[in-house]
Amino acid sequence: MSNDFGAMMQEIGAKARAATGELAYASSERKAAALISAAAAVWERRQEILDANVMDMAYAQDKGLSPAMMDRLMLNETRLRGIVDALRAVAEQRDPVGRVLAEWDRPNGLHIQRVATPIGVIGVIYESRPNVTVDAGALCLKSGNAVILRGGSESFHSSEALHDCMVQGLRAANLPEAAIQLIPTRDRAMVSAMLAATAHIDVIVPRGGKGLVGLVQAEARVPVFAHLEGICHVYADRDADLEKARRVVLNAKTRRTGVCGAAECLLIDWPFYTKHGAVLIEDLLKAGVEVRCEGELLKIPGTTRAAPEDFGREFMDMIIAVKLVDGVDKAIDHIKTFGSSHTEAILTENDATAARFFERLDSAILMRNASTQFADGGEFGMGGEIGIATGKLHARGPVGAEQLCSFKYLVTGDGTIR
Repeated sequence: MSNDFGAMMQEIGAKARAATGELAYASSERKAAALISAAAAVWERRQEILDANVMDMAYAQDKGLSPAMMDRLMLNETRLRGIVDALRAVAEQRDPVGRVLAEWDRPNGLHIQRVATPIGVIGVIYESRPNVTVDAGALCLKSGNAVILRGGSESFHSSEALHDCMVQGLRAANLPEAAIQLIPTRDRAMVSAMLAATAHIDVIVPRGGKGLVGLVQAEARVPVFAHLEGICHVYADRDADLEKARRVVLNAKTRRTGVCGAAECLLIDWPFYTKHGAVLIEDLLKAGVEVRCEGELLKIPGTTRAAPEDFGREFMDMIIAVKLVDGVDKAIDHIKTFGSSHTEAILTENDATAARFFERLDSAILMRNASTQFADGGEFGMGGEIGIATGKLHARGPVGAEQLCSFKYLVTGDGTIR
């Protein structure tokens, strides 16, 4: 492959654009067959994939990745089974292409339909998590889009092995192999080449940390589905059920600290704290979480003083910021100031308080009495996700196959003139 990254992007982009011509009208059956075949290939070749992942883990260890990032990178048979299940779930979903989104008749005699269509070519730039190779490939294929994948340098070998399984599925269904392409180099120059490829890529989806997303937003000439940091909050209201709160807070922080849905800040209503004491914080400390707080909470043994920047920080580690607030409105104010519009949860048995929380906040995902770790396309029934969009245009929250569609208008007349 040429060292001229512009030429490489030109070649990859041209192949992707050509593939969209066939994908746009590929039958639901052929797309499903490709995904089922890819799922079978992943499971049949699982040892090959795991061996590739061992190389990536060694590379990441040498780079000094944090334990949370190493967890994001690591594959095992259980996670491969999850990848297989996700492929099959996407295959079984209703085809989003061609859906009639709305239709109506006009007094002038026209019948108008708004119909879902593929976007075209989607570029996905991601870090660490090799499963994104499969999630993004599957969802783009399902929605009739070609995709160009640029995985993180640390997941290079794992992504290659999984991508090869996706291509095997395309071949089995007689679909163009260029429908799912993986950038074949670790060189970051290809990121810049993708961001400038306005002739070949219709939208870029960045999936990674603040540095990656900031780079994409600063340099992209292609439209972007923003996937910002997961600065997720959990608010324990005065009317929260204690046992529910204990379960949810612990799960939201500790189930997997390296995912974007992990809680990074716990807000506790003063009356809840007065009634129940430090139980939520003590649960976190017992689980090995470093609790950074201020004021009254520093009296709790084992806590550490929070720096100002800890509120509004994505730790992606066994660390959480905790703050006492006076009521739901103060919690809302704090989230608006320090949040990233990703996912927030309220713990309360009070319907009016929950309704106020839902109404006054505009994060992509709002939850009640449920862990923020459910911020995931698979958990939403989408089979998988290409990311969690935190912008306000076109797609928000988990981006699945339906969100990867645009639309067109079909207008029918009967010799109708204006």
